[in-house]
Amino acid sequence: MAPDTAAGMVAAAKQRIQNLSVDDFATKLATGNVMLIDVREPEERSATGMIPGAVPAARGMLEFYADPTSPYHREGFETDRQIILYCASGGRSALATDMLQQLGYQHVAHLDGGIKAWIAADRPVESV
Repeated sequence: MAPDTAAGMVAAAKQRIQNLSVDDFATKLATGNVMLIDVREPEERSATGMIPGAVPAARGMLEFYADPTSPYHREGFETDRQIILYCASGGRSALATDMLQQLGYQHVAHLDGGIKAWIAADRPVESV
């Protein structure tokens, strides 16, 4: 049965992807060998800040940034690279992680709970 709501789509995506807790996320970031993607909109990043080292890539353009055949492809998006995504609370980043897997990305995950969980755990953010 296909999900018929946005919440259903997110729940289904979370069954197919790697969901990282704040601590697991921080551990992966500490390796320094991760591309960290913030899929929120610019006004959200301005209001809340970003996790240090994150690259902004709004959810609406992510497929185009990630597809090497697209004229919008961005350097750094590589199918064998470790990529971790986050959004405000984890819904958009779960869907985006699932989509990257469909595009052939092998090492993708997302921050379950998003930047809200990160901030609640008293982790650092930087202003933009």
